[in-house]
Amino acid sequence: MQSENRIFDDLAKMVNGIAGTVAGAGREAEAAMRERAKEFVGRMDFVSREEFEAVKQMAATARAEAEALKARLDKLEGAAKPAPSPKPAAKPRAK
Repeated sequence: MQSENRIFDDLAKMVNGIAGTVAGAGREAEAAMRERAKEFVGRMDFVSREEFEAVKQMAATARAEAEALKARLDKLEGAAKPAPSPKPAAKPRAK
């Protein structure tokens, strides 16, 4: 009876070791695939999310500044325009 338990114990240890090895190999394969994907994307001249967000923020800031400057320019141009002069009254024609 004792020998059967020992066989089962050894078998359980072996299966446990195999499961750990398979899980480790899976993690290594995933890491390798992830690295290959990063290399592939790097060669494609894609930008990272951080770079994209930074440029997006810069564009929003530039757009806001341009709109503020346009409003200021419109205001200055409006103040610089002379008031329209009244048209002289038309003289009635003699018949």
